[in-house]
Amino acid sequence: MNTPPPIAVPPRRILVVFNPAAGRARRARFEHVMTALRAHRCVVTLKETTAPRHAESIARDSSAMDFDIIAAAGGDGTINEVVNGLVGKNMPVGLIPLGTANVLAREIGLRLTPKEIAHALAYGPIKPIRVGRANERRFTMMAGVGFDANVVANVSLPLKKRFGPFAYVWQGVAQAATDSFPNCDVIIDGATHRAASVLVCKGSRYGGPFVAAPGVALGGDQFHVVLMQGRGWMSVLRYGVALVLGKLSTLRDVTLVVGREITVDGEAGQPVQADGDILARLPVHITIDPEPVRVVHPA
Repeated sequence: MNTPPPIAVPPRRILVVFNPAAGRARRARFEHVMTALRAHRCVVTLKETTAPRHAESIARDSSAMDFDIIAAAGGDGTINEVVNGLVGKNMPVGLIPLGTANVLAREIGLRLTPKEIAHALAYGPIKPIRVGRANERRFTMMAGVGFDANVVANVSLPLKKRFGPFAYVWQGVAQAATDSFPNCDVIIDGATHRAASVLVCKGSRYGGPFVAAPGVALGGDQFHVVLMQGRGWMSVLRYGVALVLGKLSTLRDVTLVVGREITVDGEAGQPVQADGDILARLPVHITIDPEPVRVVHPA
């Protein structure tokens, strides 16, 4: 597929926030993106993160007087930090996806090649999306309680660095065997539901290219809430296969409910994952953030 011709815009000033924890292959891909950006005459400033939440503080301290775009170079967690750092700033966010799942990048149709990433940052249109808020923190794609949140909470970081998405598969197998997380109450726009696991989706994709909530729109002001009743090995296997096939919401023990305000309650301290990282603990109150986030889309 040929890259579309550049759109006539002034060279963009881009602050790139890079998570240096990326492995050798991802760093090489990042360097290819940087080379391509400079070939497009973009003015690039690079800042590397040194600790958790550092990307958030870099974004918070950035100024629209100095930069046209702040680009998050890393996984979905790095993007999440940047989005949380830009509350009240109205600065556009660009994506340099280097993570395990790259869910937001896939959702907006960004091809994951250095050439396409750089072209989007240099020339792509800026469009608003609506994001969620779990207690006091924003998330872009999804929040989860139950099975997937416990997998995220317990996955080994060295295993994740070495095996990428397969680390989650390994942890998921172990998690299915223990089945130690309790059921939770889910209140959606005032109506109470009961579930073993919950996904609150602001985008359709989950875990990469897989569609968990078909029809939900990034620009809309509603969540699609996926309620799963099953537990144990067989349910996890069924859900996994159905997710890969794009049919999770069609299973008889899975319910999809549309809503704007969600409260999930249960055993205090149970983890809540959002955008692939632990963002909160139960109980959690989830709403649509009142402030849209401006995101650079593919050109």
